[in-house]
Amino acid sequence: MDRGTVGSANRGRLQVEVRTEGGSEVVTPVGELDHHTADLLREPLESAVEQGRTRLVVDCSRLEFCDSTGLNVLLGARLQAEAAGGGVHLAGMQPVVARVFEITGAEAVFTVHPSLQEALAT
Repeated sequence: MDRGTVGSANRGRLQVEVRTEGGSEVVTPVGELDHHTADLLREPLESAVEQGRTRLVVDCSRLEFCDSTGLNVLLGARLQAEAAGGGVHLAGMQPVVARVFEITGAEAVFTVHPSLQEALAT
C-alpha cells in the first residue's frame, strides 16, 4: 500500500488544529502521526515555542496512530519547550497511542492528563 509522502494526496491522513487557550497553546492532531505526516505536527509545535508560547498541550483524543517518528516529534517539542521554561502536556490519549508511550517509556518524561480539561486546569 502506498502511504504517500508529506505533500502528497495522503497528507490528509493527519490534520492539526491549533488554538490558544489561556496560557496554553492547544495543538490537536487528528488522524495518523507517522513518518509521512510528522512535519505537519512538528511545524506548529516549533512555531509556538519560537513565538514564546511554551506551555504546549497536545490533545491526543483524536490521534488514531503514532509511530516512533511521531514520538520523536513530541520528544523534540518537549526539549524545546523545557529549554524555554515551559513544557509539553499530553491529554486524552487513546489506548493504542498510550501503548506506544508505555512500551517506550516515554510516558515517564511527559506530563500526561486523562482529558484536555484536566490538562488546561493545571
